[in-house]
Amino acid sequence: MIDELDLALVDAVRVAPRAPWSKLAGPLGVDPATLSRRWATLTSSGDAWVACYLSVDRLGRGLTALVEVDCLAGHVMDVAARLAAQPWVASVEIVSGGTDLVLTVAALGPAELGRCVLRHIATVPGVQSTRTSLVERTLREGSRWRDGALDPEQRRALAATVGDRKGALPSAVPPADWDTDLAIAQALGADGRMPLAELAARTGLPATSLRRRLSRLCSDGRLVLRCDVSPHLNGHALGTMLWLDVPPAELPKVVPTLAELPQVRMCAVTLGDANLVAYVVTHHPSEQRRFEQELAARFPGIRPLSRQLVFGTVKLVGRLLDENGRSAGYVPIAPADQPTRNPAR
Repeated sequence: MIDELDLALVDAVRVAPRAPWSKLAGPLGVDPATLSRRWATLTSSGDAWVACYLSVDRLGRGLTALVEVDCLAGHVMDVAARLAAQPWVASVEIVSGGTDLVLTVAALGPAELGRCVLRHIATVPGVQSTRTSLVERTLREGSRWRDGALDPEQRRALAATVGDRKGALPSAVPPADWDTDLAIAQALGADGRMPLAELAARTGLPATSLRRRLSRLCSDGRLVLRCDVSPHLNGHALGTMLWLDVPPAELPKVVPTLAELPQVRMCAVTLGDANLVAYVVTHHPSEQRRFEQELAARFPGIRPLSRQLVFGTVKLVGRLLDENGRSAGYVPIAPADQPTRNPAR
């Protein structure tokens, strides 16, 4: 049975995904063994996990696109399953509105993205049409979203406990290496809390240099670790994709405000019909309506172009989900035209 400690544990892992249980035990008021046992139960049931991926914005290499897919009647689930099996499709959402699926696609560049959409997505049996929006920059990632399960005192204690880890970079940091960084991200995508010794065995990297590289990747934001949960833990929250048209002159004012609203799990500037997209999390349709009304009152120039209710998630940043939204498998993320490394080598 899920209780308040489980919810607080998940939010603590969101703040510090790889922090040892001994660091999280004090702020949560329990012993490390209890946290370890609780986390093992949550992960074995598929109700919680730590995902990992490389940040295109911080790397300065590669790109991300949101691809809307319209399917023939009766083919939505088959198309979703086929596309979810592809390493360059990071996420697959089943949505309402004028489209059936929204894919998050990774590619090395515009040419690779074009080939991916035209040759590998549009040709899947059951696909009727596609629309692609390029992500110019991500303003808020899912890794920054919190459920609010920690009370103010716990948040302060957690910040004091793990905050000193930031900025304390080890000396002799290895230079950036795309293939090595991708191999680390793919291995940690299977388990973001994987012990260093196991990560070294899977990537074939010496533990000492791996520790330095991992510290650098996390501190500068090139490597993103995020804790995700099933609907069983988040109270079956309502997800809505909002595609917005914002007057260019108002974009600098809207962007920082929207990105910091607690209901917004993801927000990005896009190149497509809409120039701003947000994934909004609420617990009732009336909350979603109030959110939009307050946003319109604050920024009258914003025009919603599309509103897509998320019916279900088939894949979330590499993690395959079952019909109940629980973790059921993992496909390492690799950009289109980039070969997939085997994280278990």
